[in-house]
Amino acid sequence: MPLITIVVPVFNEQDNLRRFHQEVTEVMTSLAAYDWQFIFVDDGSRDGSFGVLEELRAADPRVFAIRFPRNFGSHVAIAAGIDHCHGDAAVIMAADLQDPPALIREFVARWQEGYAVVWGARTGRDDGAMRAWAMNRFYAMVRRFAIPTYPKGGTGSFCLIARPAIEAFRQCAERNRLTFGLIAWAGFRETQVEYHRPQRLVGASSWTTGKMVKAAIDTFVSFSFLPIRLISAIGLGVSALSFLFGFYVLVNKLFFGTRVDGWTSVMLAVLVLGGVQLTMVGVLGEYLWRILDEARGRPLYIVERNLGPLTR
Repeated sequence: MPLITIVVPVFNEQDNLRRFHQEVTEVMTSLAAYDWQFIFVDDGSRDGSFGVLEELRAADPRVFAIRFPRNFGSHVAIAAGIDHCHGDAAVIMAADLQDPPALIREFVARWQEGYAVVWGARTGRDDGAMRAWAMNRFYAMVRRFAIPTYPKGGTGSFCLIARPAIEAFRQCAERNRLTFGLIAWAGFRETQVEYHRPQRLVGASSWTTGKMVKAAIDTFVSFSFLPIRLISAIGLGVSALSFLFGFYVLVNKLFFGTRVDGWTSVMLAVLVLGGVQLTMVGVLGEYLWRILDEARGRPLYIVERNLGPLTR
């Protein structure tokens, strides 16, 4: 039977794992024509998550798990799960049950229709009006400037990818990675299954504001020329304005004898130009930092323990 691998990044999810395993197992059992397995990747959890995974492994031979010695980030955890995936397709989903397990049935149906990538596309979210508004603006910018096929309401990394997309994903070795971006970049035939994202029932999200800002920067630095083109355009615009102002001062001095006074205007020009230059240096620094990170050649992740005979 075709094998479906459920790839699940885990970080401090001890209170959700048993329920998650139960609900996904119920869904997969209803898909009688398929075999399945779980690959949980414990991303350096500081609670008892790995102990729960050991219990699940003892009760269910379909459960496999990897433990990192420290937190490498959910996208790296997903990469590790895909590296160890032997399925004909992989379903990537979070352990907090905000990605509804029932959608797996529709994912599999779309896969059988010939789609290599099936996205879980959010039509709304129960995370508060302000957060929802901010995320919708971000998704619109992603679609406009980076990934045109990105679902309108966002997706996170909730998706099904078939074996060709799995192999393509494995070839992407960058360290500052975004799962949805790399999958979309490969260009396989894709479709969407819509759902409303519920609130998290247990625990707190590990996606802090800092992590979300970094993910936003990674999105545009990795998949768009917008940052580098923008600073070039700003530089040209400021230079043009500077030359025009210089020409204006010269004409007034030579032909009208006008004396241009104003400490305030001089300081304003210096501060504006200094701010623009520092912004440009900061954008270039983001690129240079990523180049340095790749040049070091460190491993993408380190495995401390395995549960089950996992091989790459």
